[in-house]
Amino acid sequence: MYFDLTEEQGMIRKMVRDFAEGEVAPGAIERDRTGEFPLDVINKMSQLELMGLPFPEQYGGGGADTISFAIAVEELSRVCGSTGITYSAHISLGGAPINSFGTHEQKEKYLTPICRGESLGAFGLTEPNAGSDAGGTQTTAVLDGDEWVLNGSKCFITNASYAKHLAVTAVTDRSKGTNGITAFIVPTDAPGFTVINNYEKMGLHASNTTELVLENVRVPKESMLGTEGNGFKQFLITLDGGRIGIGAMAVGLAQGAYEKALQYAKDRKQFGQSLSKFQAIQFKLADMAMNIELARTMVYKAAWLKDQGRKFSKEASMAKLFASETGAKVCDQAIQIHGGYGYMKEYEVERFYRDAKLLEIGEGTSEVQRIVIAREIGC
Repeated sequence: MYFDLTEEQGMIRKMVRDFAEGEVAPGAIERDRTGEFPLDVINKMSQLELMGLPFPEQYGGGGADTISFAIAVEELSRVCGSTGITYSAHISLGGAPINSFGTHEQKEKYLTPICRGESLGAFGLTEPNAGSDAGGTQTTAVLDGDEWVLNGSKCFITNASYAKHLAVTAVTDRSKGTNGITAFIVPTDAPGFTVINNYEKMGLHASNTTELVLENVRVPKESMLGTEGNGFKQFLITLDGGRIGIGAMAVGLAQGAYEKALQYAKDRKQFGQSLSKFQAIQFKLADMAMNIELARTMVYKAAWLKDQGRKFSKEASMAKLFASETGAKVCDQAIQIHGGYGYMKEYEVERFYRDAKLLEIGEGTSEVQRIVIAREIGC
């Protein structure tokens, strides 16, 4: 087994870390306060050709592997969770289903602008009554001549305000259950398509989280993504890849909070010595470092399996579950080490704590991950 990063992966880590520290971190506190979307950051990432990192060069991508994608998400999230989730969703939910299931013509038309950063990637799956029960999709698509007519609504959709198009799941034959769900590529400027951005969230304030309303939205037959009735299977595959992104984001948030806690423990003097000299604090920091490293290793393993074309559902769920729960615990302990200062926004760890909570919910709750893992181990 070989655990070192390749030369290319190492270069990507350095480039993204330098960018994150120089361009993303300085405005993170203010963006969290105002909720301003980091569009300038995204534009700069486009110039660095990061927006299509793991996609084929044929469509404007970087041709990199999934581990490189995970590294990029981790480094961005290490300083700003909102930027991390924007990028992760752009790749793993927005671009990935088109890359995996689209025709050559669809990829040229829809994946290329995603790779170039001309459109942010987004994916319309979750509905008000279909969260963990994604098979309970209520949005419908009815064939009318040469067009599909879509009606319904979606919620908690990342990046949709900045997407020119996105994949949407809809029921095409209710009698077939989950085998009657189909995916479509829908332009966000289509008549009857409304994007609503008015959520007030606990964290990730600078990320774009929206509702979608589709009222008699018409798309041509060729807008179907993949084959009719395969939408449910397609989004399960998409979510497997997305969980690698969420796991990487959790590792990044945990790493950022840990680094701030470690530095604070070294600098802060109490009872005549640094906090880092107290065994109670040392044990906290040791546990944080250990669990972050374990989470990172699991995320990279899931990414490696994906790159090898091997089955990775179990490992992706394990990575997402362990990393997200580790992220929440590490951020909690980072506040504890800071004491009263950890409760103050200027020390940033409270922002990491608020941002980390979503990762135990999004792309399958911790409970859903345990269901997936139990199924994969034969329960």
